[in-house]
Amino acid sequence: MFLAFLASFIMMTQAPPLNAALSATEAPRTLRAAFTVELQSQHASRVYSYDPRKERDARWQIVSWQGEDDELEEVAANWANEAAPDGRLFPDDLRASMGQQVQVQDMGHAWRVAFRHHPSTNDGEFDVWAAERLQASAWLDPVGERFLRIDYRLPHPVAGPEGGKLTRYEQSYFIRTEPRWGMSYVSSFSIDLEARAAFRTISRRYSASIVKTEFFFASAEAEADFEVRRKRPQLMSGLPR
Repeated sequence: MFLAFLASFIMMTQAPPLNAALSATEAPRTLRAAFTVELQSQHASRVYSYDPRKERDARWQIVSWQGEDDELEEVAANWANEAAPDGRLFPDDLRASMGQQVQVQDMGHAWRVAFRHHPSTNDGEFDVWAAERLQASAWLDPVGERFLRIDYRLPHPVAGPEGGKLTRYEQSYFIRTEPRWGMSYVSSFSIDLEARAAFRTISRRYSASIVKTEFFFASAEAEADFEVRRKRPQLMSGLPR
């Protein structure tokens, strides 16, 4: 029990190495990404490419198409219609989601960071509803000071936001670090849910895997500005003086 107590502790999100990991998720808006993504469900798969440097009608392109799944089509269409689809690669609201302090458990190979999700300005109605019911945790490499994975899980069945009962909900984001500027990005995510309503069971499972990426700044001036700022000494805030 004593060893377990030592391996579990409360940490402020502005303390190292957590602060450095969170900072790495906060990419400047001038950092863009061209990517190829594979969307998969139980019945279909799609591969799309996106490049913000191309003309608007040519930015989002279908690469391959297998099977039929209307909901997977809707997922892709919603993503394609966003002003900047590459924005989904940057988990920049994670600091706001974690709040001011978290529960950390040292698992040896990584830290498991448990937190209560705080809705941010980017969250929709379902995110706000889910924040009160889902268990959230992040896996952190304390040596490399980077996140490895973010998980949201429903601990027990609950009444759904639009009726029925949500019996299972699991959502995971896998995080990688781009090598040039050291920023963290989402390399894949998955959603697995099950709901029961009107004497039927609804099951949804799909994933998105980024199979190719190219990161770049919107302009040479933006890149130069970022390089200057990241070389400056970083001051800790929110800690006792």
